[in-house]
Amino acid sequence: MIALEARNTMDIISVKQRFGIIGNSPLLDRAIDIARQVAPTDLSVLITGESGVGKEIFPQIIHHLSARKHGPYIAVNCGAIPEGTIDSELFGHEKGSFTGAHEARKGYFEVANGGTIFLDEVAELPLSTQVRLLRVLESGEFFKVGSSKSQKTDVRVVAATNVEVQLAIDHGKFRQDLFYRLNSVPIAVPALRERKDDIILLFRKFASDFAEKYRMPVLELDDEAKQILMNYRWTGNIRQLKNFTEQISIIERNRNLSAATLQRYLPETTRRDLPVLFKDAHKGSEMSERELLYKILFDMRRDITDLKKLVGEIIGHDEVASHFNASDSRAPEHLLNEPHRQDVNRVLVHDRNQSVDDEPFVHGEILEESLSLQERELELIRRALEKHEGRRRNAAKELGISERTLYRKIREYGIKG
Repeated sequence: MIALEARNTMDIISVKQRFGIIGNSPLLDRAIDIARQVAPTDLSVLITGESGVGKEIFPQIIHHLSARKHGPYIAVNCGAIPEGTIDSELFGHEKGSFTGAHEARKGYFEVANGGTIFLDEVAELPLSTQVRLLRVLESGEFFKVGSSKSQKTDVRVVAATNVEVQLAIDHGKFRQDLFYRLNSVPIAVPALRERKDDIILLFRKFASDFAEKYRMPVLELDDEAKQILMNYRWTGNIRQLKNFTEQISIIERNRNLSAATLQRYLPETTRRDLPVLFKDAHKGSEMSERELLYKILFDMRRDITDLKKLVGEIIGHDEVASHFNASDSRAPEHLLNEPHRQDVNRVLVHDRNQSVDDEPFVHGEILEESLSLQERELELIRRALEKHEGRRRNAAKELGISERTLYRKIREYGIKG
């Protein structure tokens, strides 16, 4: 038993050295061990973890330790491909199947035949594409866009996501049967704050790399500075730590870093508690304040839309429409319970004498609030695009949404340039 554990440890160390993985966290070692053990099989793997934790290295481990290592390895960022072209990118298309299809094209699943395909941000796939992907996983068959002839492919699928998949399933954005297919073997990559002892190791590695790159002395940390780094939350994980190290390597002249020096470069670690509207905002992952505000903006719009539908259903009933206005106490109790009456009285007609059929929402609170939220959303998108000079990928990253969602919003608002 001891010999087996020692061998497993040596195998994990060998994988770390081969793929340049730094860290001694038991959670990290567990993830590597699972990847190493599942590699020789053809099982589908779903890798979960926050953005920036290094999920992209695990598909490479699985591929290079498998019998498919001499076959193709293709990594696809599902969130960066527009919804209108995702099927063509993954499965190919026939000539003339859509405007601009001047010749037939192979998709990634055809090109990766005999190898491994890594689907990053798989939860961003449209539902129609999820159905196609499920067929590939179940039977190895797919149809090119514009073709009625099925094709076979022999591909190992490894997927990754930074969203809480069960929450996406509950909201109807991800198919449960596809989740079960992809999740044959789950690998959870720990967040950086869950492997605090590795933070200093990573900082030293990055500091050494940047010192060599920019030809300057290596950064050094005193004991208090080390504690600052270890206690910081690192919501952007390894990616954030690397960017932080590069920034401080270039700007800071004093190569011996104190806690006070680090605090000048680290974003604010404390944040005021936000109203009750944010009660579910932290569910499943840590979010930056910008991401938090953006998520709540959309949640508020959805809540207002739901309330409008609810009110519409209530006042649309014949019996209510004939006996009830916004302040009428004669509404039948079995048709309008107390919570509904409070909602309607709060947001409907302001004039006691106005009929409920006289366009109650035209000048009401709901429409004004909805328009106000749309204006804020539009302004956020415009500012992000201007800041990044029209680079949509960077703008989407700052807004905390996928690139496909940003494309849709740009079309929806008719943003030019």
